Amino acid sequence: MELCPGTGQAVPPEASVAVKFAGYLEHGDEPFCTNCYGKSPRLMKLGKDITLQGLVIGLLTMKKGEVARFIFTPDYAYGQLGCPPLIPRNATVVFKVEVLDFLDSDESDTFFELTAKQQDTFPLQKVLNVADKEREFGNYLYRKQCFESAKDRYKRALSILGRSPSSEAEQCQINASKLLVLLNLSLTYMKLKRPAQALAYGEKALEIDQRNVKALFRCGQACLCMTEYEKAQDFLLRAQHIQPFNRDINNELKKLASCYRGYVEKEKEMCCRMFASLSSASD
Repeated sequence: MELCPGTGQAVPPEASVAVKFAGYLEHGDEPFCTNCYGKSPRLMKLGKDITLQGLVIGLLTMKKGEVARFIFTPDYAYGQLGCPPLIPRNATVVFKVEVLDFLDSDESDTFFELTAKQQDTFPLQKVLNVADKEREFGNYLYRKQCFESAKDRYKRALSILGRSPSSEAEQCQINASKLLVLLNLSLTYMKLKRPAQALAYGEKALEIDQRNVKALFRCGQACLCMTEYEKAQDFLLRAQHIQPFNRDINNELKKLASCYRGYVEKEKEMCCRMFASLSSASD
């Protein structure tokens, strides 16, 4: 029974879905299982993480944003044996389900189950599709502030973009896909407070496109975090030259100026104390 309609396409087979659910015995008031009380639910793969037959079938009829109520007979739930002590034998159960989001991960999951040799025989367009899907996963996890998991997805995407191209056109396609992943990795490492890695991936992005403003900005931010002020200024001024009215770049340059002033003042203060100490010692 649909309680609230969704939008877009229905959940595809073998997708990874983020759902809120609560399961009840047919005439029960308290759920025997639920994930409605925690933080945003993780993505779960149909048939692997979600295995209850009725729930899998029900989810395949649902769309993003939809809320539905399903009644599952024992054959589509926990069978004749049930799942003691919570679920008795031959129990009919009721599930209330909300689809928050889903990603069609079938092609990506299939690809990563292959050997490296088999992956090398995949047509480039399919490889690019898989990399794009992994980046989508990373973006979803990033939005949920699961930065470690997002980083792992981005790295998985990057791992398959190192193949040798057969033409200049193929190299351009690979570079375009790789650039997006490198920028995401640089940003994610900044969120993880690991500026050295953020800088490394930002510089790799600049090897592909030396005028990429996002890469220049990320590198500037990373250098500022590491108190490498001259390098930070170089990256940020290059970014500002391309986009002189970019508010984020200009604010970062102001932050850099403030940090550098503070650094110089501390250095002066330290030198004054050192000379004062030497002067008193000579007296």
